[in-house]
Amino acid sequence: MLALSKSACAAVAAMVLSVATILVPGASAAQETIKGERYVPSIWVDPDGCEHWVLDDGAEGYMSPHLTRDGRPVCRRGKVCGIMPTDQYFATNQSAISAEGQRRLIDFFQRAKAPSGFIITGHTDSRASDEYNMALSQRRANAVAVVAKRAGVRLQDVRGYGERQPRASNDTAAGMAQNRRVEIICLQ
Repeated sequence: MLALSKSACAAVAAMVLSVATILVPGASAAQETIKGERYVPSIWVDPDGCEHWVLDDGAEGYMSPHLTRDGRPVCRRGKVCGIMPTDQYFATNQSAISAEGQRRLIDFFQRAKAPSGFIITGHTDSRASDEYNMALSQRRANAVAVVAKRAGVRLQDVRGYGERQPRASNDTAAGMAQNRRVEIICLQ
């Protein structure tokens, strides 16, 4: 195993995370700039209730299961305890929650029993592009998370899944309506 000094490690990390310039094939003067992404080491909880370490080994970020000393994954029992049909809480293509919707959510969070906290996941139908749906579902999940924090609850994770986890077929209006939702998962 190669051992590097702290200064050498810092230099390598700075080089990896710095802006890389790549020449576009076939064009001598055209350049594309790609910025590195910095990972913040942390633990987060998947919607299945299992914890994962999010690490950065200096070259690329990776995720591995958080394990107990005897090698078992650290998982919490979780269940979907609330489904918000987004048509009732959000205007089309919007992520702002009405005052009445916020009151209903605060009431829900104050009554819900989740000793280990909540996971909030946003979902969309398939009408827009994947990139747009991912961003919209994340904005809506974040809006619910803001209300949850105002209610004083503990959040374990907030994620947007776009159209990737449908509950019904996107071939009908009724199916698309079921897919437009924010799920609240209660962790025990």
